Amino acid sequence: MKGTILDFNAANGQGVISGDDGKRYVFSEGDIKSSLGGRAGGKVDFQLDPSGDASEIYMEIGSGTDSKNKIVAALLAFFLGWLGIHKFYLGKNTAGVIMLAVSLLGLILIGIPTFIMGFIAFVEFIIYLTRSDEEFERVYVQGNKSWF
Repeated sequence: MKGTILDFNAANGQGVISGDDGKRYVFSEGDIKSSLGGRAGGKVDFQLDPSGDASEIYMEIGSGTDSKNKIVAALLAFFLGWLGIHKFYLGKNTAGVIMLAVSLLGLILIGIPTFIMGFIAFVEFIIYLTRSDEEFERVYVQGNKSWF
């Protein structure tokens, strides 16, 4: 069955899923089989156990309100990374401003800082492409990792 996580309380490990059938199902953290974890708004695929609770819960890749596409992030890093555009796309505004400021100031300083920002962006381009969709989501979207 498919559904959407309405709420998940990490403190007690309990949550509620709204099934596509219109009913609500309780689940515990141990029922989540995906490493993406349980976040509100995330689309899930789940089974019902004999007691009527949700079990065998798998998050759908790219679900939720804050989901980002790793290919888009990688292409932005490759073509416009020296300006930090991929950081803004991923919601890492502070890192984006740092890359943008260093790159623009670097243009008047013989270009060395700009080259360094371009190199960092190229490394991130490679990292984004080599990670699985699930790992990219967990590390750069949910984990809020800004650098490498």
